[in-house]
Amino acid sequence: MTHGLDQAWAGRRIGYAEPMDMLRLYIDGGYVDSDSGQTFHTVNPATEAIITEVQQASDADVDRAVDSARRGFAEWSAMTGAERGRILNGAARLLRERNEELARLEVLDTGKPIAEAITVDVLSGADCVEYYAGMAATLKGDHYDLGGDFAYTRREPLGVTGGIGAWNYPIQIACWKSAPALACGNAMVFKPAELTPLTAARLAEVYTEAGVPDGVFNVVQGDARTGQAMVAHPGIAKISLTGEVGTGKKVMAAAAATLKHVTLELGGKSPLIVFEDADIDNAVSAALLANFYTQGEVCSNGTRVFVHESIHADFIGRLAARAEKMTIGDPLDPATDVGALISEGHFQKVLGYIDMARDAGARLVCGGGRPPGIDRGWFVEPTVFDQCTDDMRFVTEEIFGPVMAVLTFDSEDEVVARANDTVYGLAAGVFTNDLARGHRVAAALDAGVVWINTYNLTPIEIPFGGYKQSGIGRENSHAAIEHYTQLKSVYVASGDVDAPY
Repeated sequence: MTHGLDQAWAGRRIGYAEPMDMLRLYIDGGYVDSDSGQTFHTVNPATEAIITEVQQASDADVDRAVDSARRGFAEWSAMTGAERGRILNGAARLLRERNEELARLEVLDTGKPIAEAITVDVLSGADCVEYYAGMAATLKGDHYDLGGDFAYTRREPLGVTGGIGAWNYPIQIACWKSAPALACGNAMVFKPAELTPLTAARLAEVYTEAGVPDGVFNVVQGDARTGQAMVAHPGIAKISLTGEVGTGKKVMAAAAATLKHVTLELGGKSPLIVFEDADIDNAVSAALLANFYTQGEVCSNGTRVFVHESIHADFIGRLAARAEKMTIGDPLDPATDVGALISEGHFQKVLGYIDMARDAGARLVCGGGRPPGIDRGWFVEPTVFDQCTDDMRFVTEEIFGPVMAVLTFDSEDEVVARANDTVYGLAAGVFTNDLARGHRVAAALDAGVVWINTYNLTPIEIPFGGYKQSGIGRENSHAAIEHYTQLKSVYVASGDVDAPY
């Protein structure tokens, strides 16, 4: 493997020329100071340097944001869908205009390569906002002919909704949650992940500049306490969380006290299955993408790679040769393939799983630790283990880092059963030139998303979400509209009430 860090890079400041101002809360159309008086730091994962200080929202700040959202909701929901759509289209345009600036902020906060952030993160968020802008004017119910009487349904907004984001795709997730909510006429209080708070506030600026009324999209930074205050708040009708399974269970339990609507997009340990007739180079490309993109910090990653035993040796040889050529280093260098993990704690967790794999008897093919010559930042080499078994802990548990487990199989029925033997069910991949088998296996897999001969493509037009403990509900597509609206039935009688008494 190569790396893009050298003495010159190690000594220079990457990102903005001056330290960034303290990040405040964004409530009622502008920045305000937190009531708590507490702050925390956000840190650049590639340099371990503090980017800026961030204000921590208190329970009172959450109350203030909800009150603002109520006022904003009254104005926003009174607009027509077409009016909301025009404003959201303006927001999508501003996101595209500011792609480079926002992508650099995302890189500073997440440690991911700029080549990813500038082509995917911000632009996919803009795609989402634009998609729901077009849908805002099309929301409708159904008509029921009941003889002389009739009935109809109305799709109405929930009111004030809450979004809790994850740290791997901060601005994309903020758009995935806010765009359908706003298109349906809701307001939102959004809490970005504590580790990556920068771009959600910039999204709020974009919405305000585009014409979204004050209070419709508020941002409260903070740790788990802020999220807990949102989940418990009686003025928030729905919580949408992207996070780990443990957090999802806590949110679901807490939301039950006020019977909140809940959407949970959680983790996974997804299978990527390569049959003997697959295009091996294409399958290798997918395995690399499904394990090392964004340093492996992707919930849908295909980290259990099942390879038919007849092509196993060929697959491993090609995989190792390409993985060892990946460039690790400065995330702001366009040539970088693999950036830094999000935090020191997560870095140590991933290294712990690598040690666990060695101790369990898996064979290290490549990678296995911090890249040589890099002594600063939380970098881990793309790591591949072979000769893995289904019962190894690093094979069964979500690592959320650049660690791939390769397993072999003999038959279709066997691999489907093994692929489904997990508490997760977010995604899966099937590689075969026999499309009948591809569709058959896709139908048999317990996963919310299945890709055939590709991996990790998530266009906004198709639903995204998981089975089993990988989540509840769906994001994206028309399916998200159902999660941000409530259905009202209206019965219209043509005659007098026929009372039996």
